[in-house]
Amino acid sequence: MNNLLNFFVKHSAWFIFAIYVILSLVLLFKDNPYQQSVYLTSANSVSAAVYRALNNVTSYFHLRDINESLQERNAALETELIELRNMMNNMALQSPDSLRQPALKQYSFVMAQVISNSIAQPNNYITINRGGLDGIKPEMGVIDQNGVVGIVNVVGPHAARVISLLNPHMRLSCKLKGSGFFGSLVWDGKSPQLAVLEELPKHITFNKGDTIVTSGYSAVFPEGIIVGTVEGLARGMSDSFVSLRIRLTTNFSQLSSVRVITNSMKDQIDALRRAEQGIDTAANIETRPEIKPEIVDVLPEDTKPAKPIKHDEPAKKTQPVMPEQPMQPVEPENQGGGEDQP
Repeated sequence: MNNLLNFFVKHSAWFIFAIYVILSLVLLFKDNPYQQSVYLTSANSVSAAVYRALNNVTSYFHLRDINESLQERNAALETELIELRNMMNNMALQSPDSLRQPALKQYSFVMAQVISNSIAQPNNYITINRGGLDGIKPEMGVIDQNGVVGIVNVVGPHAARVISLLNPHMRLSCKLKGSGFFGSLVWDGKSPQLAVLEELPKHITFNKGDTIVTSGYSAVFPEGIIVGTVEGLARGMSDSFVSLRIRLTTNFSQLSSVRVITNSMKDQIDALRRAEQGIDTAANIETRPEIKPEIVDVLPEDTKPAKPIKHDEPAKKTQPVMPEQPMQPVEPENQGGGEDQP
């Protein structure tokens, strides 16, 4: 406390000078309109510069919140786009009386943040901060504002692992936008910006820069989500199919906010597919003749039918069975001078 008093006493002249300056400025600008206008204009310029600097600093720390808000808005717009597509399909397929029915809201989105990502490994994975408690399940598609990111693989309570599109174990059904030609998109492990679209018919026509979108042939991704653009032909063409080099629209080195796609009809679609696979399996068992001998072999020994002899194989030689010789009657011995006994 003594040091503070000594400081004020030592610099008392400067404090008195500052007080007199403030009082003189107040008296100058209080009753003079011209000086008052000049003061206010200068103050506005200074305050504007100060506020601008503060805004630049604070806005940097609010970029994450702004980004999340934009992602949520994009998700809402994509949902509306999907609904409009469903309505257009209904208009094309249904009768006019049913056009007033609301479109089925099949897809929805869950916002998530990327907390781990790899792009330089042979098999790349992504970790997000949403899990089973947030409604995340395996085999859900993941996208961002630029395009497809991957598919959920492993789910925990508060986090989930995503198979990145930069993983050769992931194959995505895609097609050329505006055409019915589709193929499988796979990463060849060369560049995080390029992939290969395989199994396309050789007679397709395409141009550099054509858009590649999801085909919608699975319950993971809806139809029409952008994946990339055509870069050119890829090597390894066959006589019947052609492969295209695709430049991915998703920047995997700068992933931050993503959206997980939830499909309310996925369980029904999977159940129908399992039923179809069961029918196909049963049909294969009925039509494959090589399965039937194994089914017969489980019968008891006494009920097994004799195996037919194939005509293209010679019959095995067997020893002929000799018929049994009839027994010779035994003649009684002659007694009494050779006369027969009654």
